[in-house]
Parts: sequence; structure tokens; C-alpha cells
Amino acid sequence: MAEEPQPPGIHEGVDPTEETPATAPPASAEDRKAAAALSSLDNQNDDSAAQTTKAKNIDQEALAKAISRLELSTGAKVEPSAQSENMKQFEERRRNRREEKERLAKVKVDAADVGLLVQELELTKTKATDLLKTHEGNAVKAMRAFITAPV
Repeated sequence: MAEEPQPPGIHEGVDPTEETPATAPPASAEDRKAAAALSSLDNQNDDSAAQTTKAKNIDQEALAKAISRLELSTGAKVEPSAQSENMKQFEERRRNRREEKERLAKVKVDAADVGLLVQELELTKTKATDLLKTHEGNAVKAMRAFITAPV
């Protein structure tokens, strides 16, 4: 079924009785101020690349000033080697956690042991499974570890 062409003055989705914002000037001073603010936002987006690099330079300067003030107030100087050492420690902990997860994923647990922990310790199946995997699938070790809380 073919549609009939629309007359050239009618556009789909436009109400002909409603004035369009382009033809109607803002009525009040507040509307004019809002329109000016919106148009200034549009103008700022044109120069965004220049402003971005300027903002980055300002941020770098602010960061340097903040670090120098911090060094003066604490009396300690932050050495780049200390920062890299912290990063190395962070990466090492991250690697250790990943290896631990891989090791625990390989541990097989018996469904009967999971059921025992769920029933006796009132744990969810997920928590019971994690507890058993942490203790190499040994239900007795897992129960003892759960009952004796760390001090």
C-alpha cells in the first residue's frame, strides 16, 4: 500500500499551531539569559581542543603546587622511587591474588561436604563451597576454621 505524499508545508511530528523556538523570541528577561547561556555553551565547544590542553596544563601546575605544599607541611619528600616501589608492591599483591584464585578454582569439593556445612553451620551453598575450597576440600578443617574466629 503506497502512502500519499505530504504537501511541502507540512512536516511529520510538527504541530502547525505551535510556534517554533526559532521564530519566537524569548518572552522574558530570564528566557533571554537562559538562551544566551546556552548559546555560549555552544560557542565554548568549538574551542574545546585548545581549552583541554590549557586545562591539562593548569591541572599539572595545581598538582605540582599541591605536592610541594604537602611536602612542606609533612616535612617528608615523596620520592619517585617510593612511588614505583608502591606500584611494584601493588602489582605483586594483585598477581598473588590472581594465583590464589586460580589455585582455589582447581580444588574439587564433595557435594555431601557442602550440604554438611550448609546444614550444620547455616551457610549458603556458595559460602560453604568457598570455605571448603579454602581448606582444600577438608570439611573438618573448614568447620574448625569457621568456628574458631580470629581474635
